[in-house]
Parts: sequence; C-alpha cells; structure tokens
Amino acid sequence: MIDKIKELWHKYEEIIAYLIVGGLTTVVSWAAKFIANALLFDNTMYPTPMENFALSAINWTAGVIFAYFTNRKFVFKSHEPMLQEAPKFVLSRVSTLILDIVVMQVLTAVGVNLLVATLISAVLVIVGNYVFSKLFVFHGKKEKEQE
Repeated sequence: MIDKIKELWHKYEEIIAYLIVGGLTTVVSWAAKFIANALLFDNTMYPTPMENFALSAINWTAGVIFAYFTNRKFVFKSHEPMLQEAPKFVLSRVSTLILDIVVMQVLTAVGVNLLVATLISAVLVIVGNYVFSKLFVFHGKKEKEQE
C-alpha cells in the first residue's frame, strides 16, 4: 500500500504540489481581498466596478508574490535565475489578472454575489495559471532533467 502511494506521488507529484500551492495561494489572495474589502469598502458583497477593480488588484498582487516563490520552490523546483523567470511569471499572471477582472465585472454586473463570483473566477484563474507556468515560465526544468 505504501509503495502504491509512493508510486502515485512520484507520478503526479507536480500536479499534487500545484494543487496544494494553488490552494494556499488562493487562501492568501482571498484573505488579502476580503481584508481589504472590510477595511476599505465596509465589507460590501456588491462592490461597484471601481471597488471590484481595486479588490482584484489587491487579490492578484498578494497571490503573485506568494505563488512565484512557492511554485518555484515546491512545484516546478526551478533553479533558473530569478531575473529570467520572474518577469515571465508576472507577465503570465497579468493575463490571468485580466481574466479575473473581466469575469468579476461580468458576474457581479449580472447580480452574482461577490463570494460566488470569486469562486468561479478562481477556478478559471488557477487553470490558466498552471498552463502558463508549465508552458512558458518553468518549462526549462523538465528539458534540463532529460538531458
């Protein structure tokens, strides 16, 4: 049984680690978002477009900072120079920031509660972030291991 668990861990380590780190990143970014909402906007559940933009920016910034370091160390185990990776990581996250802003604006504009809209947006953003990280940011790790 333990051997089977080890085999599955080895086979799916990157995806499992990404899901764990992604979950933690979500907690960090949502905490920043909802703390900011409480401090800046009196805990509204139906923010204005400008409030929504500010909350998404705060959410994104906290998430990107936490995600870069945790993905680099625990998921993709990168040893590439940070000055090469970090700009690509930030650029890829800018694209999912735009996705988050659009999804949040559309959902809240049609009357979806902030919490529900945040959950829907988070799923889309997490999938997008993994694809960008795997294909564009940390792709050098696997190539070097195979050489």
